[in-house]
Amino acid sequence: MAGTIVTNNPLARDALNKIFFVEYRAESAAELLTRARDYIHAGGRLLTHPLSGGIAPGETPYKTVLVSDERGPLDYDSLSMIERAIETCEEFSSRAAPEIFLDDYMELDLAVIKGALKI
Repeated sequence: MAGTIVTNNPLARDALNKIFFVEYRAESAAELLTRARDYIHAGGRLLTHPLSGGIAPGETPYKTVLVSDERGPLDYDSLSMIERAIETCEEFSSRAAPEIFLDDYMELDLAVIKGALKI
């Protein structure tokens, strides 16, 4: 599966950069999803769900998504999904994850994306 990993999780960056091109930035989950939306506007598609894992966006600051490298016409399903994810993230953005759990949230985000990628 070819694509670009878009993440704000340094653990995911380090674990996946030998398999995928990884675009990493230390930013909020909402900013990350907005950056993923830019890939969709450029003709890419979401290859993983932006809110996978069953963790509310306000509970974890880390998010990792895979977007296609292929460019085509605007994929309205991907656009709709990422827009809803951004809205959900912004809705819960006032919550701050307790610092004591940040390492756990990085591990969880990595496990979710690895499960989606079957690696």
